[in-house]
Amino acid sequence: MQTAANLAQARMGKMPTVVQEQYKPREDGSSMKALAWFGTKDVRVIDVPTPDITEPDDVIVQVTGTTICGSDLHLYHGEIPALKKGDILGHEFMGKVDRIGPNVKSLKHGQRVVASFQIACGKCRYCEQKLSSFCDRTCSSSLQNYFYGERDAGFFGYSHFTGGFPGGQAEYVRVPLGEVNLLPIPDDVPDEKALYLSDVLPTSYHCVVDTGVEKGDTVGVWGLGPIGQCVARWAKLKGAGRIICIDKVPARLDMAKSGGFEVIDFSKERDIPKKLHELAPGGLDVALDCSTFHSPKSWLHKGLKLLMLETDVPEVINETIVSVRKMGRCGLTAVYAGFTNCFNIGALMEKGVRFIGNGQAPVHKYWEELLYDYIKPGKFDPRFMITHRVPLEDMAKLYAAFDTKVAGVMKVFVETKFSSLPSEGCPTTTRVGDWKD
Repeated sequence: MQTAANLAQARMGKMPTVVQEQYKPREDGSSMKALAWFGTKDVRVIDVPTPDITEPDDVIVQVTGTTICGSDLHLYHGEIPALKKGDILGHEFMGKVDRIGPNVKSLKHGQRVVASFQIACGKCRYCEQKLSSFCDRTCSSSLQNYFYGERDAGFFGYSHFTGGFPGGQAEYVRVPLGEVNLLPIPDDVPDEKALYLSDVLPTSYHCVVDTGVEKGDTVGVWGLGPIGQCVARWAKLKGAGRIICIDKVPARLDMAKSGGFEVIDFSKERDIPKKLHELAPGGLDVALDCSTFHSPKSWLHKGLKLLMLETDVPEVINETIVSVRKMGRCGLTAVYAGFTNCFNIGALMEKGVRFIGNGQAPVHKYWEELLYDYIKPGKFDPRFMITHRVPLEDMAKLYAAFDTKVAGVMKVFVETKFSSLPSEGCPTTTRVGDWKD
């Protein structure tokens, strides 16, 4: 019979957590607007208590910019376990320091900051290497511990599978261990350039760096959402000789073409590996999966998912393995969460393919480099992917529009009542209900 101590250890995993998930409401009873999950395709902007300092290392951020990430659609579709009704979503956000805990010394009230989507302790063996996404001590999910044998860092707004921390699609956010998980932003970098340091930029950069794109490589990129678009551009900056992008959404294919990349429309080309071998005899050097696991192509995998016999679909993964040359490299940055069937393990072994699970990107490892070496000097301007700007009140409608890719929607800057006016060259505020294809 298990003791209470054994049960607690099983829940916590190998390392005890150092932060609690939920926040303390403010004593004045004030409320804020936030986007919360209530079921599959049921998200709502509601009034919830405003967070206060809960632990001495906390920082409360007044949100000036947030967004929907493609991986949020997995929550929207109810595909991530351990969601609870009323959970506040959102893991990409930035803003101004509103309140600081007594242990916080390096941040001050009103300072502009961006949050990493993961919550890291800053002290475990992974955090010491800036591998913040692998932090041992900030997620208490027993389910994740069961699935993976260990736990990653806690994430903002991404279900209790990743710790149950309230997210950033809100007017205020409690950031645990704020000195570790917030990056100060210089005044000459507008919010539209800084916001995506929270996730999209480090994730796409990590995909390219971790998989090892080298000068002269022929690279295939599956999926042309914001991650894929950025991955193609990072691969070019790293010296790739040729970049071939695969998707079916016309606006996304056009955006890739405008960046100087070759494209394949998989709604017209059914056999993607065959087409790639025609374009690049011998195969790709590198294949990068930036797609999504919730949209199976074949009836087989539609049926397997419907019957709940798999959580993730291997179709794109199998395409990448077959498309690369012998000893080619496949990087997996798409958000896969559980189990799959029909994985082409034979081709992986026989071809000597280097199959690399990139993991959740360690934001802390890259965000200063990206800010000071690429964004500030103008080598990489993330504003190319911002197609719309909407108020927080429209977020429920935005999820539906983002899911169906209405009006060529790509990355959306979501403003709150605390946001500055749009910076030069960025979209002005519109309402989702006014969008037209």
